[in-house]
Amino acid sequence: MKIFPAFFLHPRTTPLFSFVLVLLLAACASAPPPPTESLNAARDAIASAEDAEARQYAPADLEEARAQLVMAEKAVEGAAMVQADQLAQQSRVVAELAKERTLAAKAAAINRQLKRDADALDEEMGRQGEQR
Repeated sequence: MKIFPAFFLHPRTTPLFSFVLVLLLAACASAPPPPTESLNAARDAIASAEDAEARQYAPADLEEARAQLVMAEKAVEGAAMVQADQLAQQSRVVAELAKERTLAAKAAAINRQLKRDADALDEEMGRQGEQR
């Protein structure tokens, strides 16, 4: 029983067969799948930053994250999957940065208010001590 017909082993057809085999293998391994996970993670991070009020506290970061997500989606449309994945990951990181900056700004505002309240309390206690 012959596994390969004589055609494939003939000296003239072996290079042709090898070339066709290489082309088939290259076609199978050419395009990676779309970076769906990275795109979804970026969208989720942007939504989380928006929920944290990043529009008010870190608008430039939030806008940058959105712009990178748009570029990632365009890269997917252009079949540039590696670039799309990188852009989606960058978008997620910038959105996370926007959220963290927002949380830090809110915490700083709360700290300032607590300091004002403590100062007012100290002043009031000082006045009551003078009255006695």
